[in-house]
Amino acid sequence: MSKAKISFAQKKLLFGISFFAAVFLAVFFVVAVPATIADGDIIGAFAAGFVNPYAAAYSTDVFMCWAILACWVIYERTVYKVQHGWLALLLGAVPGVAFGFALYLFMRMTQGRD
Repeated sequence: MSKAKISFAQKKLLFGISFFAAVFLAVFFVVAVPATIADGDIIGAFAAGFVNPYAAAYSTDVFMCWAILACWVIYERTVYKVQHGWLALLLGAVPGVAFGFALYLFMRMTQGRD
């Protein structure tokens, strides 16, 4: 599929997506990575998202967002031939759905889907 010309509105959208994905990555690497390295327990860091009912609800929301993104990626690969969605799913797991979703939106826009 040929690359589509990106309009000014799409450029603003891409800027917003990129900005918030970068903010998420910065927070993730400043907050989560040093704590995980200091503790040395990756499984424990993952499980810490379920320490109380509130954290568990937010963690469940994140997992469901990833699952919905996975359904969307698979659907659009089948119907619209959007390529490389697996990369968005991989990066949606680590560092997180915010980054994976932003990446997928960027990929589909640059492949002519908007």
